Amino acid sequence: MLLKYFYDPALAHASYLVGCQKTSEAIVIDPGRDIDAYLDVAQREGMRIVGVAETHIHADYVSGAREMAARTGAKLFVSDEGPAEWKFDYASQYPHQLLKHGDTFGVGKIEFKTLYTPGHTPESVSFMLTDRGGGANEPMGIFTGDFIFVGAIGRPDLLEEAAGVKGSALLGAKDLYKSVEQFKALPDYLQIWPAHGAGSACGKGLGAIPSSTVGYEKRFNPALQFDNEAQFIQYILTDQPEAPFYFAEMKRINRVGPEILGADNLPKQLSAADLSSAIGSNQIVDCTPSEQFAQGFVRGSINIPAKSMAAWGGWLLEYGRPIYLICETNQVKEIARVLHKMGFDNIAGFWIPAEVQASGLNKETYQVATPQEMASKVANSEIKLIDVRALSEWNDGHIPQATHQFLGKLRQTAQSIIDDKPILVQCRSGARSAIGASLLLAAGAKNVINLKGGFLAWQAAGLTTETCSGGSKSCHI
Repeated sequence: MLLKYFYDPALAHASYLVGCQKTSEAIVIDPGRDIDAYLDVAQREGMRIVGVAETHIHADYVSGAREMAARTGAKLFVSDEGPAEWKFDYASQYPHQLLKHGDTFGVGKIEFKTLYTPGHTPESVSFMLTDRGGGANEPMGIFTGDFIFVGAIGRPDLLEEAAGVKGSALLGAKDLYKSVEQFKALPDYLQIWPAHGAGSACGKGLGAIPSSTVGYEKRFNPALQFDNEAQFIQYILTDQPEAPFYFAEMKRINRVGPEILGADNLPKQLSAADLSSAIGSNQIVDCTPSEQFAQGFVRGSINIPAKSMAAWGGWLLEYGRPIYLICETNQVKEIARVLHKMGFDNIAGFWIPAEVQASGLNKETYQVATPQEMASKVANSEIKLIDVRALSEWNDGHIPQATHQFLGKLRQTAQSIIDDKPILVQCRSGARSAIGASLLLAAGAKNVINLKGGFLAWQAAGLTTETCSGGSKSCHI
């Protein structure tokens, strides 16, 4: 048996290629949309990808299952569990097998057994792997998708928080508790191979180790320590990270089937004349470092540095509208890959920063100021202070005069913030607030300042802060 692990650090996404070396056939589990990585490894190992399996309809990235089926003829193995509205609508267009609890599939002597493990999503399944080619008659491990992670489990509230399916969080938590009880009955020696690692928004407290065992997780995974359903539900629905609302769009894309990208899908480089005509009615995303952007940017553009695209692109960009990039040529491939994996297919082109500067169209600037320079203006309410950190950070400590507006929702709330008063934007260190400053300027604000060094610098200067008592949301504005 051949087992290859793939990890995309930009989106904390793990996927797997499992092959039978006797028949030279392989199946990919939970692939990302950029399927060339799997094709390259399969070719190098002398394997032919004949199948692709999905543990559920993913919400945090666009799956590569349809791309794989269309480009290689691979057979789809997808869940047929859960309600009718959570089926893989596109599966009938390709060779496929719909899976119920207990169903098996495989390649050569490699066998996968389907376990129905709902909770994170209503259709979620896991795949138990047995290597019969090696003489085994018992499973080696289990691909858990977004059900069981290392040190955590999948959150059940995404459908309600991100997609607005009311009441689904509680129902999902109840289902998840039953799935956990089923998981606890599995042999301790089984390896677990999850679809995410640390940094994913699909759960809280995910570990950075790529795999674990059933026995280890039963002993040390906090979510597996409950024998009472009510206590489990309270734990799993409390203190989850902000639910990205764009997850609803990716869930829809993966259900109906994403567009086929093909092998040649990089955006083209555009001229300065194209830039001039694009200003005003399009999404222009400047991917240069924030310090560079502040010193000169194109009117109406927003600043999402290349290294931050995976974290904030899905939150801050609009589906359905063309996206134009300002970035270096050697950054285009990775930025486009990340955007495609978040479902942004309409990347209309890009300009390199040097040509933008030469065009003279990057005349806009904004101010960066230190806490010492801003303290008296904040204290005297001469300036509006906007804290764009996560709610948990705000509750742990914030500047008393600040108003909390999470960066991920700032595009929607910008107009309620903008008035005649100058706006000071602040985060933990100054990086997220720089993105926020660009959003407010693009939304029409005239005087926006980024707080250099953010909350950490404010604290280091000995300036006043406060916390929400007991970590409650009572002081959240």
